Amino acid sequence: MTKIPPTPLTLAEVEAAARAAHATQTDKAGRPYAEHLQAVAEGVRARGGDAEQIAAAWLHDAVEDDALSAHWLAEAALSPRTKDIVLAVTKRAGETQEAYARRILETPGAFLVKEADLAHNADPARLAALDATTRARLTDKYAAMRALLGLQEA
Repeated sequence: MTKIPPTPLTLAEVEAAARAAHATQTDKAGRPYAEHLQAVAEGVRARGGDAEQIAAAWLHDAVEDDALSAHWLAEAALSPRTKDIVLAVTKRAGETQEAYARRILETPGAFLVKEADLAHNADPARLAALDATTRARLTDKYAAMRALLGLQEA
């Protein structure tokens, strides 16, 4: 008997899953984490990203933050490309920034998602809500990743 593949999740369903998965989380400034996910998804859309990249943007931190399991991602009714992008932008324990950047650059579609993520993370208004020590640490971290990815300074 032939197995019929599940109907792919719509962007609205991916958004709902991401919002539910991160519902109890806040960012470093205490804002609902879903605001970051929405900003990254909108950033991907504004940069000309396609539906698979927008779906990955909604899910880009889900596995890394343990909001959704790698098993959930593997079983989800998402395109292989969307899953590859999510895994590419998921930092791994003990991984160097260079290896992380290389994986992003080598995975079709991942660069745009990471670019939108970095743009929102490094937004001056968002950083202004943080204490000076955290702001300086994150500013340096984001600048280093931008350099590894070959992005111009924001």
